[in-house]
Amino acid sequence: MSEKNNTEQMLSSILEGILKVKGQDITILDLRSIENAVCSYFVICTGGSNTQVSAISGAVQRQTPQKPWHVEGEQNAEWILLDYVDIVVHVFQKPIREYYDIEGLWGDAKITHIKTNE
Repeated sequence: MSEKNNTEQMLSSILEGILKVKGQDITILDLRSIENAVCSYFVICTGGSNTQVSAISGAVQRQTPQKPWHVEGEQNAEWILLDYVDIVVHVFQKPIREYYDIEGLWGDAKITHIKTNE
């Protein structure tokens, strides 16, 4: 499997995990055209509580074929970061997401919003 197909499969698996536990406001930032970007993609979503943020993180980890290289923030579950090297997943509670405004910081990225049923 080529690296591009592998990355696309990982993105698909990550999105499936988020959608399984009704993650909201899902956004993909394509950072590939940005010089010195830390990875190729950010996947950002919102959970309504510590419990849901933890559930989203767990669902993504179960859904993806590989384990994350690093996980940060599971203790307080306000912002959990899952680092899959080429893709970094950010699972936020809404006030924390608004405060850090990652989409604004990476405004040069190509942004894709994923529609949810909610």
